[in-house]
Amino acid sequence: MTFLENYLNNASPTGYESEGQKIWMEYLKPYVDTFITDTYGSAVGVINPDAPYKVVIEGHADEISWYVNYITDDGLIYVIRNGGSDHMIAPSKRVNIHTKKGIVRGVFGWPAIHTRGKGGKAEETAKIENIFIDCGCSTKAEIEALGVHVGCVITYPDTFEVLNHDKFVCRAIDNRMGGFMIAEVARLLHENKKKLPFGLYIVNSVQEEIGLRGAEMITQRIKPNVAIVTDVCHDTTTPMIDKKIEGDLKMGKGPVIAYAPATQNVLREMIVDTAVENKIPFQRHATSRVTGTDTDAFAYSNGGVASALISLPLRYMHTTVEMVHRDDVENVIKLIYESLLKIENNETFSYFK
Repeated sequence: MTFLENYLNNASPTGYESEGQKIWMEYLKPYVDTFITDTYGSAVGVINPDAPYKVVIEGHADEISWYVNYITDDGLIYVIRNGGSDHMIAPSKRVNIHTKKGIVRGVFGWPAIHTRGKGGKAEETAKIENIFIDCGCSTKAEIEALGVHVGCVITYPDTFEVLNHDKFVCRAIDNRMGGFMIAEVARLLHENKKKLPFGLYIVNSVQEEIGLRGAEMITQRIKPNVAIVTDVCHDTTTPMIDKKIEGDLKMGKGPVIAYAPATQNVLREMIVDTAVENKIPFQRHATSRVTGTDTDAFAYSNGGVASALISLPLRYMHTTVEMVHRDDVENVIKLIYESLLKIENNETFSYFK
């Protein structure tokens, strides 16, 4: 829990994941034989690095954020997205602006309710063009003196907490919880003295939030035979989500196994069988043409990599109060762990074997 809290609370915006990766690698160090890192910051712990058959378990390390885009003469900051940041939740949120001089604090300001929509005008709603950050400065020169410039990245400071004993709440659970879960798989393999007949690559990819870019790069480096990816999906029991469109998924009911063209059928069915055999509760999700996760990047790389996706049901995605159930976290870890123990060296998951 100490590692989880420290890891979630640390800021790792897309393109600036290095500090979070250091925390992750330090925790993983006792459980792996070596590490691989790449030019853009993806980190990989490796067990049995000399084995010819290679299996990946993967999550992504980055969180959504903002960039400083424009500073007005009177010291206000306008922003653009770095990933899928939600403009609707921004007004009245505190922010951290990351500069070479350290963190600069600010707030997304917003006019009072009784000043909006007067004179018969429609009330203006938050949108990317009108949200702004106030750092308490009155000129552009003051802002720049703090070290803030166009291109500085901006994150929310909201930290980890537990609600009602078993609900984990934080920003960036999407998907640093994935990094936590694959690290726990490595820990369990080590502590239970399991010897795998293949090389295991525990991959924490960068830049998923802007198009699966880290996974695209690291899969070319590793050239795996198999990839089991973990990410988050929507708990569709919350208001304003249509189950007919998004599926019927609920946190607390178990890991979600994806059905999509990118998920290789034989590998996926092995994971389903593993869940049944080990009495691990699970749910199914049809994701249509793409999964929208790093699964897509692994599956279609290197001439085709047998890939599967095990997701964690999550409420309030891309907000500062993302929420998951502790039982689901533990069961995703267990399902990945038990699935690895069923993979034999040189198994190809071929349709035609």
